[in-house]
Amino acid sequence: MHRGLKSLLLAAPLGVAAMAGCSAPADPQVTFYSHGEAVEVAPARFCDPGGEQCSPPPADPVGELHVPERSPLQISVPGEVSATPWQVAYIYRDADGREIDGRTPVFRPDERRTYTLRVPADGTRLEHVEVQQYSAVLTADADGGVDFGISGTWVLDPR
Repeated sequence: MHRGLKSLLLAAPLGVAAMAGCSAPADPQVTFYSHGEAVEVAPARFCDPGGEQCSPPPADPVGELHVPERSPLQISVPGEVSATPWQVAYIYRDADGREIDGRTPVFRPDERRTYTLRVPADGTRLEHVEVQQYSAVLTADADGGVDFGISGTWVLDPR
């Protein structure tokens, strides 16, 4: 796992809300599509907006999809995700072997349900992608500002 973006998965509290005899609704899936192939990915982390009740993570929280060099990656989120602020964080390796991370702007609620990620066409390889859904939880950061918590994370490692 990549250290920076994947640290959320390691530090995420794993609270479980379950009631005997009741079936909970399925967690939202994010669809990743490239070069004629698609994969639906379950959340590696999914919590209520307050970040208190979290679904247990799947056994394998990382989706895989073949994304050829120079090919875009299309991402489609369900209404449950697009109704909240969300963004895409990614890591790619450039032609010189350097690891470069980036992120999209934060999309406002109901602004969009899809995003196409394009990496430079100079031999760059996409290595890691996360869709991150923001929660209503605010925490103070070291610089005196605030950080929003992440309530949902969907992870893809292109191959």
